[in-house]
Amino acid sequence: MDSKLTLKLNKAVIEQAKAYAKEQQISLSRLIENYLATITKSKIESDKREIEITPLVKSLSGIAKVEGDFDEKQMYRDYLLEKYK
Repeated sequence: MDSKLTLKLNKAVIEQAKAYAKEQQISLSRLIENYLATITKSKIESDKREIEITPLVKSLSGIAKVEGDFDEKQMYRDYLLEKYK
C-alpha cells in the first residue's frame, strides 16, 4: 500500500534528483523508495550478522578478573573527571 510522504529538501538537490531519475527512466518517488529500501535493508542485514571473534581475542577471553561489584561506567567517569581537572 502506497502512502504519501512530504519532504523539505534543497531546491538544487531536488532538480538534480529529478534529472537523474529522468535519465534512469524512473519516477523520483520510485527512486527515493528504492534508496530507502536499500539502506534500511542493509542496516537490518548488518544487525543480523554475527561478529567474528578472532582466535587471539578468544585466547585472551577470561584473562582479566574483576570483582563482582566492579562498575565500569563509574570507573570511566572517575577517569574523565581526573583527566579534565
